[in-house]
Amino acid sequence: MFFYLLRRLLYVVPIALAVGFVCFMLVQIAPGDPVNAIVPPDAPQEVVDQVRREYGLDRPLPIQFGIWLMKVVQGDLGRSLATGRPVWSDLHSAIGNTLMLAAAASAIGFIMGCILGGLAGTFRGTLLDRAAVTIAVAGVSVPHYGLGMVLVVIFSVQLNWLPAMGAGPGGSADWMWNWEHIQHLVLPAVTLSVIPMGIVTRTVRGIVAEIMNQEFVVALRGKGLTSWNIFLHVVKNAAPNALAVIGLQLGYLMGGSILVETVFSWPGTGLLLNSAIFQRDLPVLQGTILVLAMFFVGLNLVVDLIQTALDPRIKRA
Repeated sequence: MFFYLLRRLLYVVPIALAVGFVCFMLVQIAPGDPVNAIVPPDAPQEVVDQVRREYGLDRPLPIQFGIWLMKVVQGDLGRSLATGRPVWSDLHSAIGNTLMLAAAASAIGFIMGCILGGLAGTFRGTLLDRAAVTIAVAGVSVPHYGLGMVLVVIFSVQLNWLPAMGAGPGGSADWMWNWEHIQHLVLPAVTLSVIPMGIVTRTVRGIVAEIMNQEFVVALRGKGLTSWNIFLHVVKNAAPNALAVIGLQLGYLMGGSILVETVFSWPGTGLLLNSAIFQRDLPVLQGTILVLAMFFVGLNLVVDLIQTALDPRIKRA
């Protein structure tokens, strides 16, 4: 296990360097001039050149990348061009909010997907199977930002049951574990959960259906085991693949919640990215994208290790 962990950690290093390079270049080749976010449109050229020198934007791209990478290694993501504050000061609270939203959505999607997929795989070919597959396809097909607006209209505007904006009363961005704040989490979490629910449902259905046809299940029935004990054996064999799927979905939700967070004004990384894009705030864009990408890489590593612990066949392979 130790050598497997060491090998996986060594794989992370070149991936991290490649991710950093891609993050830096994608933002650099985007149209527009970041200096426009700092100076007014009628600023003289001398002021524009001075600002460009202060932020190092007058240097060649390789030098800019080297300086940026050295600062990132030291934990410095730079300063926002729009606000002048350190990027990390705005990013750490946004990451916490997005992680909480993604975790809640993943939990809902995983639980519902496992229930629907397990029932569909066990009773395949029945009306229950077709209903579960229909729900899964609908969950993957419906745009989550469109679903979010529909939920806002129904539960916030018409029924007035749940708030529609912010992470707390009055649009506050400060989170507290009480019912007033949890209410703000319900609609965006449910909106984000439909896609992982559909994917997990289809995945678990296929895994359970395949396992139910294997010879060891027939042998377990022949030995007289109860349906519950057989179900536990099926769950143990299906768990590694299901865990890999939900781990990837959590990573996708961390980086792909920009539209949902914008719809609900949820103060996470998606809303921060949306604001940085319109303001052409390069340090915020680079820092946020890099942190989200590295979170996804780290999450993949954790999922691989958990899969190996649950299924020794992976380690032997």
